[in-house]
Amino acid sequence: MDMGRARLEQAMTEIDGLVRKACAAVGGDLDEDQIELYELAFMKAELMAARTLLNLIPGGEEVDATTLFFAADTALSVVQKLSACPQTYGLVDAELPDTSGLRQHTGPAALKALGKVYLEQGLPEIALSEEQGIIRDTFKNFSDEVVKPLAEGIHREDRLVPAEILNPLKEMGVFGLSVPQRFGGLKPDETEDSMGMVVVTEELSRGSLGAAGSLITRPEIMARALLEGGTDAQQGRWLPQIASGETLCAVSVTEPNTGSDVASVALKATPTDDGWLLNGGKTWCTYAGAAEALLVLARTNADIQPAHKGLSLFVVEKPAFHGRSFDHQQPGGGRLSARAIATLGYRGMHSFEMFYENFFVPDDCLIGGPDGEGKGFYFTMRGFMGGRLQTAARACGLMRAALEDSISYSQDRQVFGRPIAAYPLSLAKIARMGALITASRAFTAHVAALMDRGLGQMEASLVKLFSCRSAEWVTREALQLHGGMGYAEEVAVSRYFADARVLSIFEGAEETLAVRVVGKALIEQARNRE
Repeated sequence: MDMGRARLEQAMTEIDGLVRKACAAVGGDLDEDQIELYELAFMKAELMAARTLLNLIPGGEEVDATTLFFAADTALSVVQKLSACPQTYGLVDAELPDTSGLRQHTGPAALKALGKVYLEQGLPEIALSEEQGIIRDTFKNFSDEVVKPLAEGIHREDRLVPAEILNPLKEMGVFGLSVPQRFGGLKPDETEDSMGMVVVTEELSRGSLGAAGSLITRPEIMARALLEGGTDAQQGRWLPQIASGETLCAVSVTEPNTGSDVASVALKATPTDDGWLLNGGKTWCTYAGAAEALLVLARTNADIQPAHKGLSLFVVEKPAFHGRSFDHQQPGGGRLSARAIATLGYRGMHSFEMFYENFFVPDDCLIGGPDGEGKGFYFTMRGFMGGRLQTAARACGLMRAALEDSISYSQDRQVFGRPIAAYPLSLAKIARMGALITASRAFTAHVAALMDRGLGQMEASLVKLFSCRSAEWVTREALQLHGGMGYAEEVAVSRYFADARVLSIFEGAEETLAVRVVGKALIEQARNRE
């Protein structure tokens, strides 16, 4: 290869500098500059994914085929976007680098060669410790032997996760991956272990996104919120129940009129004797029926500015219900009712629209107690930070399943006298799919390491943006490689395609993350450096 590590790193650094300059030049009005901020956020995500791959390579100039292709393709893509309207980003044509030398690494010959690598060798493994490797193998086998045989029935019949999946996972401790050992969980008391959560999530999502891979998202968010803001008594009360799976939980934050605009939550919490009364609606509360503990964000102060400082976080307890609707009435007259929303995919737990009517919540269910009032937004964001990383891991598992099925089918299926996999266009599709998956997995592992050091808030949003968009493309191509059979419900890739579409919406919609989280942070960072 005539492009070594040093030249690739130089190209990445130069282009990253242009993106930073572009961020400094954008006006910064989060409403009027949405298009520019959206594009810059994805440019940054792609560049960070490429640089992560480069940093994983041991010393020396030689670069593996996946990294060479992906880094070159990223550089070409970002420069093309900047060159389309350089004046918008405060650039002139003379500043844009000459990327013509990169094209040979993304052309037909490179794609065919890389596609053959994935056909013959599969995806490269992500470096894991011995213990993490054992965990990966354990959950890979569980996905293959238990989850996959049940996944299609759960999806097509829109059933709840069955006991055959749920009970073994409780015994394996997966609901305690983010709960410290002192509370009965698997996480070390003194250190973080985000990578353990990533490994388990990815393998379970390989089996089914809705019926396995997403089961630990809600415990992840609730545990992190409790660890961030809960009192000692609250942590001791709920964390052991979460870790054991004795109490299933759900997150009730999104509202019909606010979507990903968490700061505008309107569900009202009014103080009353020994507690609070909740009134209002929530939506897209996944697993709310079976859950016995809901993490509810409510407005306890309607007058304070900025508005997010008027929010508080509650743990709301309720009985478990296993149907598509429920109506729970308290002895004092409070009521919580809900109905499941029919969805295109992501089936197994049901997502509910919920209505709180004078629903009483005791004082000791306000996270943080009196000191936690008004801090709910911050506790929620701490929980969502882990949820976004986990969503990236879910995307990785879903993409791996799609690629594995595509390779198997394209090698077996004959068209015009040759296996589908033998055609250059098929090899190109497989090459791009494999490169995106490899980059997503490396990026996810990198962010997990950052989070274990108390860092990575923006990177968690970036890896979600990148991996979730990649999952949509990868599952689309997987369906395409299957041809007409890919559109049949009896073939798993149709489920992968439907499931992938939700990834860019939940845990922070792509547009909100790109503009109001990543875009805002990029502008601030760029201007601070100027």
